[in-house]
Amino acid sequence: MTDQARPLRVAIVGAGPAGIYAADALMKSDTAKDRGVSIDLYERMPAPFGLIRYGVAPDHPRIKGIITALHKVLDKPQVRLLGNIDYGTDITLDELKSHYDAVIFSTGATDDRALEIPGVDLERSYGAAQFVAWYDGHPDFPREWPLEEEKVAVIGVGNVALDVARVLAKTGDELLPTEIPDNVYQGLKNNKAVEVHVFGRRGPAQAKFTPLELKELDHSPNIEVVVNPEDIDYDEGSAVARRGSKITDQVATIIENYAIRDPKQGAIHKLFLHFFESPTEILGEDGKVVGLRTERTQLDGTGNVKPTGKFTDWDVTAVYRAVGYLSDNLPQIPFDSQAGVIPNEAGRVFDEGAHLTGLYTTGWVKRGPVGLIGHTKGDANETVDCIIEDMTNGALLDPAHPAEDAVIELLESKNIPFTTWDGWYRLDEHERSLGAEQGRERVKVVEREDMLAASEPHKIQKA
Repeated sequence: MTDQARPLRVAIVGAGPAGIYAADALMKSDTAKDRGVSIDLYERMPAPFGLIRYGVAPDHPRIKGIITALHKVLDKPQVRLLGNIDYGTDITLDELKSHYDAVIFSTGATDDRALEIPGVDLERSYGAAQFVAWYDGHPDFPREWPLEEEKVAVIGVGNVALDVARVLAKTGDELLPTEIPDNVYQGLKNNKAVEVHVFGRRGPAQAKFTPLELKELDHSPNIEVVVNPEDIDYDEGSAVARRGSKITDQVATIIENYAIRDPKQGAIHKLFLHFFESPTEILGEDGKVVGLRTERTQLDGTGNVKPTGKFTDWDVTAVYRAVGYLSDNLPQIPFDSQAGVIPNEAGRVFDEGAHLTGLYTTGWVKRGPVGLIGHTKGDANETVDCIIEDMTNGALLDPAHPAEDAVIELLESKNIPFTTWDGWYRLDEHERSLGAEQGRERVKVVEREDMLAASEPHKIQKA
């Protein structure tokens, strides 16, 4: 039976938006407030913020502004950040269960979902997640990226596809004012792409873009967005979708406007949005991409499409696959590899039909990598409601070492150089100072060793 006289101890594995929202929801719960709550956020990277830091395009300062709200949560005295700790290696499930009443997994999604067409393994066929990790300065990915091809394809009609296409179509100097690391700037400065082709198998009303990201394509003076007027087509299912969603209608309208306007003067790059083109094969010679084959589709009346048997070979020599992310399979935790999620009911982790006591999940690893960052707030609230209900019913874990300093002693005994929230402030100041030297707001530090050095790990100073 859990000791209700002490604060509720919760570990959250993953300090991205999903995990931080869960911490916020716990602290706002009236029931948890009455008892008191103590939360440790575990993060594999030396720095927090997950997707915000390593999954959002650098020219999205509005989205990165979410960090301001996340900061307020991590500033709370009930929350501790324990960074540079790899779950399953540096700390095990059994160790977490012996120190906490509940454990929440919010590890997100970092891998690319497979695209099952011939040619995906050719040289110059890339997963979008890998490219995003490169331009966002993720320390676990290569420092260089091959950008030698003049005509490239992006497969997918979501915001990640737009991010990839926009970054490929912009010039390095356009992105220099952002926080991109020096190696990324040098790579993009030498990028040879002049045509970027984005392919979707359905129509404008089925695209998963958001209006703001779609409009952003046109903000660059160097990019001309091109849409074939023949790709503007709707059936009854499409009309219903437009009437039922303001966002869907806005997206379709923006695409229509791209299709009818005059060429942009002075634009040195073209970004094509192709609809009703289903990729069927990445074409190769000598093991390298030399083209993309698509089959023309047409609407079937319901908003879905059917094949027409008409194929086109597109002259591109690199392909980026942006068909979705896939969550990581975590050690000792059940995982549905098909759906890419931890099996759960409302956030309670389930295995073979039974809830694993004290284990919960939230965010993309809970429901799949869909939706915007803000959608994870609802996930967090649902999961926290389950924890509070289980706490009330005495159905949480019964940890042998619930004291706050016990887990710190464990980590120190393993000589793990973990980072803290105070360490983030030091890293933040260091990155801003690097930016100030170049007249920029920030320059992101890439190397893990440099992040650790700036963070000064092992210092727990927060009360």
